[in-house]
Amino acid sequence: MKEFDTIILGGGPAGFSAGIYAARGALSTAIIDINMLGGQPSNYLELENYPGYPHIGGFDLMEKFEEHADKFGVEKFPMQEIEKIDLISNPKLIKTKEEEFRAKTVIIATGAQPMKLGVPGEKEYVGRGVSYCAVCDGAFYRDKTVAVVGGGNSAVEEAMYLTKFANKVYIIHRRDALRADKIVQQRAFNNPKIEFVWDSVVKEITGHELVEKVVIENVKTHEISELDTNGVFPYIGIVPNIDFINGQVEQDKGGFIITDETMKTSVDGVYAVGDVRHTPLRQVITAAADGAIGAVYAVKYVEEVVTAPSH
Repeated sequence: MKEFDTIILGGGPAGFSAGIYAARGALSTAIIDINMLGGQPSNYLELENYPGYPHIGGFDLMEKFEEHADKFGVEKFPMQEIEKIDLISNPKLIKTKEEEFRAKTVIIATGAQPMKLGVPGEKEYVGRGVSYCAVCDGAFYRDKTVAVVGGGNSAVEEAMYLTKFANKVYIIHRRDALRADKIVQQRAFNNPKIEFVWDSVVKEITGHELVEKVVIENVKTHEISELDTNGVFPYIGIVPNIDFINGQVEQDKGGFIITDETMKTSVDGVYAVGDVRHTPLRQVITAAADGAIGAVYAVKYVEEVVTAPSH
């Protein structure tokens, strides 16, 4: 049995930031992750929008986050598969295949992941033409052709964003009408750089070192065709990594955890930070900011509630 003041679930930017702030607040702190540490940014080829680093590899940036957490003695338990978690009890209980943990507070920083197309070539070309973040990677497609897959607000807004860089942006949608808000649709229809590919789904992503083509099928005629493209941006949805929570905290209809401005969830002593929570922007910088806020209030909770003298 390992006991800590706070346990952080997830070792991405939100988790490491929370770890740094919690440890500096004199809490015994541990990070548990089901994968290797670093979170999604570890897979990003480059970042150009994290302040202080005009140009840095995602893995390199997360290595710096980890070194910073190490400086303050944050304990790390990567590659731990969670079998059971009880957030309601005091102390909180987390059981993995390897260990059993108890903590006065828990900070959930498990992130979210884009829904995948599930087609050949998608996984192989991640970071080499397949991207799930136009804000992160759009600038790498200056004067090139890209394809966005989807028809909701995110897909159309990201396609609009990509027109700042790309010469041409295809929007591939399985229906003959967009699901995006009318005002968003109208902006896209008025943009000369955007071309719509209706009633179509991606069947395969191909290329050599980098993405070169997408193979698409018309869902009405079943005709197969190819589009030349340097990049593919799937925007068919995003899902939080919360399977292990089992509904113990309040979530929105998309499954994202609802918090207040202090990152507190519906359960006392439990905080949610970064992409796993209901938030308007999912970026490394906002995840790190969330982690700082959640940890500061976890420290206050331990000081004022858990360890406060009773009268």
